[in-house]
Amino acid sequence: MPSLKVQRELDDINEKLRKDVIRTIEPYGVRTIADLESMGDIERTKWFFWNMHENIDEIRKFEPALIGQVIRTQLTVSDGHSLWTEKCGLEKRIELSCKWQLLLKDGAYQSEESYALTDGWIDLSVGQCPPPHPVLQENQKGYLDSDSKLYPNQLFLYGWITDEVWQEIKNQLYNASANCHTDIFIRDNFLFPVKPGHNFVSGPAGSIGITNIEFRVSSQPRLTSWVKQ
Repeated sequence: MPSLKVQRELDDINEKLRKDVIRTIEPYGVRTIADLESMGDIERTKWFFWNMHENIDEIRKFEPALIGQVIRTQLTVSDGHSLWTEKCGLEKRIELSCKWQLLLKDGAYQSEESYALTDGWIDLSVGQCPPPHPVLQENQKGYLDSDSKLYPNQLFLYGWITDEVWQEIKNQLYNASANCHTDIFIRDNFLFPVKPGHNFVSGPAGSIGITNIEFRVSSQPRLTSWVKQ
């Protein structure tokens, strides 16, 4: 275990990295919610990340929810030497290509608006306990991150689910019916910026920790008007 001095130094370095990342998207984050309709997908994603980190109390009033509409799935099962540990054994992972959307409610709860965000994917380890990678805190299910210095260019979710959850949803994910689709739904009260004060979540600088992952299986096609263009 690192000493308290070393831990404080690490915390200071991590906080500096976080501030540097968040500062690059501040011009988008400070725009008003009324500007979202005229913003592009990547701009809206930057708006959301900045507000989650720097304006969390205000954005929570709109009960933001992230929805990953699953477009394509891939299951990977490996049996042998682990990529992340020195152990040998079975590893199972599902990768979900998706389109991300941001759902916001008005203050009076009279309406809700959905805005397209950047595309990306969801990478979930399947097992009975958190995997060694990504490194997560106790009870943390994953984190949202970006792959680009443009931050973010695409939106990724890295995390894990139990095998029981996988058994519940796998038949729906592979359902060929055009009238059936699956979404990953992440509510606002399960989203926390990776920063001091939220030490129950971890992740790269500027990322957003997730404590719950909800799967939604719908038996009828999504209306084209559901997402504001």
